[in-house]
Amino acid sequence: MGIEEGVVELHDDKGKIDKKLTISVHTFSDLTYTSPVVFLYLLKECYAHGTCKATNKFRILQQKVYHALENSPQPGPATFVVWCLYVLPIFGLHCEGFSHLIISALRRFLNLAPTLEDTSKAKVIAARLFLDIVGGLVDHDERIVVKILEVFDVKLADVDEALCQLNVQDDYKPDTAKTLVEDYIFKLIDSQSYMTAASLLEHFSIRQSGKSFLVKMMQNKQSRAAEKWATFMGKSMLCALVQEYVDQNMLKQAYETIKKNDLKQEFPDVYHKCKESLLKKLAEKALWDLAEAKTHGDKQLLEYLVYLAMEAGYSEKVDELCERYSLEGFLNVKESEGSVLQSKYLHLDELAVENIIWVDEVDGLCAATSHIEGCKVVGLDCEWKPNYVKGSKPNKVSIMQIASDKTVFIFDLIKLFEDIPDILDNCLSRILQSPRILKLGMIYTNKLIWRALLFFHHYTSP
Repeated sequence: MGIEEGVVELHDDKGKIDKKLTISVHTFSDLTYTSPVVFLYLLKECYAHGTCKATNKFRILQQKVYHALENSPQPGPATFVVWCLYVLPIFGLHCEGFSHLIISALRRFLNLAPTLEDTSKAKVIAARLFLDIVGGLVDHDERIVVKILEVFDVKLADVDEALCQLNVQDDYKPDTAKTLVEDYIFKLIDSQSYMTAASLLEHFSIRQSGKSFLVKMMQNKQSRAAEKWATFMGKSMLCALVQEYVDQNMLKQAYETIKKNDLKQEFPDVYHKCKESLLKKLAEKALWDLAEAKTHGDKQLLEYLVYLAMEAGYSEKVDELCERYSLEGFLNVKESEGSVLQSKYLHLDELAVENIIWVDEVDGLCAATSHIEGCKVVGLDCEWKPNYVKGSKPNKVSIMQIASDKTVFIFDLIKLFEDIPDILDNCLSRILQSPRILKLGMIYTNKLIWRALLFFHHYTSP
């Protein structure tokens, strides 16, 4: 970079050292009589005339600032840095980068050699700096504001004390620190600076914003800020965050939040749904052994993995899982085709009339739903009146047939929808959306299920 122990070598356009422009930086080794402005100017020149990439220059200068803070800056390292932050805006484009640089160097320095008297003085000045930033007298990026408050540990009491001193001078209206901070945070929210707003709410321990703030962040795709704030607010807001993730089909984020915050008991279905989503992705990549390991022996997840193997036609894996974990209720897919035809498929002469059930009222619907939820595999079919007019809307589904191995339910959807639409919605959702029930059909199965799921939309649409 051209930085030696005491000299920064400046290069001309051809890369040669221009001795006339060489700047002495011996003051870095003794800051006793160096003002913040001179220090920052030398820092800027080091950066401007360095010959390596920006990332490397930042790292080297950060190290140099860290060592410079050991060389008697007056009146102390932390106080010296906060005064640097006061004057940095006059350096224009360098302000934000240098602010990050000297704050990170100070944070490292304070971790190793903090001085109580110095940090106490610096905290008072930092609180005043925060007020000047909020009041528009000093221009700093909002992310720098958060770092200033954190590194100097400025709390509401410190802001309140600084505010009282300013009130005496009539520079500010008599106001509480909390009100001033909240107003500043509300402005950040209005400008959609959600992460900064969440960080300040946490830093100042302000808990006034409610679920609407969480929803607003999620609507603006600020999930990281939403999670940071929900973690600060506690369990109830974390539960609201998980529900938002589920509503937006962000299952991975929901699963990670549930796992990280021990919310499995609050969201057992969501947790399993997220795990099932993971298993499905692994199965799609044929990573069956890894998927099996991810179940951790959970019977419900193992059964779901068997369904995935059945859908993929991986009969060996089905039999292997059923045998290893003693899973019952699945067909033995290793049996010969003739044996299966003879023993596992339902013959019409075996089906009793009383096992064909017409469902058109609430009690029959509830009983059918309970029976089907206890099945692992069902067959599904739908019927609707064909429409031969080109370009017209398709007719509504009128009949749905769902069959287990011994019982067939025929649902009169038109009558059920007219009489008990809410109950019908609940029952069909439980059946059709359940990942624990494998739905089978001969042809157009996906289309049939899709029509069934959109049944209510067809009826309610104009």
